[in-house]
Amino acid sequence: MDFFELARSRYSVRRFTDEPVRQEHLDRILEVANEAPTGCNKQPHRIFIAQSEDSINKLNELSRCIFGAKTVFIFALNENEDWKNPLEKGIRAGFQDVSIVATHVMLAAWELGIGTCWVNYFPNSKLDETMGLPEGIKSVLIMPMGYPSEDSEPIPMHYDCKEIKETVRYI
Repeated sequence: MDFFELARSRYSVRRFTDEPVRQEHLDRILEVANEAPTGCNKQPHRIFIAQSEDSINKLNELSRCIFGAKTVFIFALNENEDWKNPLEKGIRAGFQDVSIVATHVMLAAWELGIGTCWVNYFPNSKLDETMGLPEGIKSVLIMPMGYPSEDSEPIPMHYDCKEIKETVRYI
């Protein structure tokens, strides 16, 4: 599948099979994550992989958007490692970097037949505390993943894309 087909076919999966994500697939996905570009290649992202029953139960208490997944990636930022713009105070690349890595993971997973859902619906600071993230490491998003169930399909709003002329301006 070429990249355009991959991008067009991917959707947020909210129904998964009970089959755990195979380790060889996780390894491949993590290789792709490691190749993702970050500001000055500082790689401030951290990925925590929740697979134990205890971890998944904790995540289910924090968010209604785990969707029965047996594997959940927690994408986080090491605030001490991200690139800071020397030209303007307060401008940093960390959240962008984590998002780039998460996007690479999402697309690599889809190519392997693994569905994902990008989730921001959780209390970040409570997740950090509950999951025992180290000091200075802040959660950015969670990503349930697994093999899509047979009845998995995109939600109707998935197809509601604005026209390019509404989002792009040549200047």
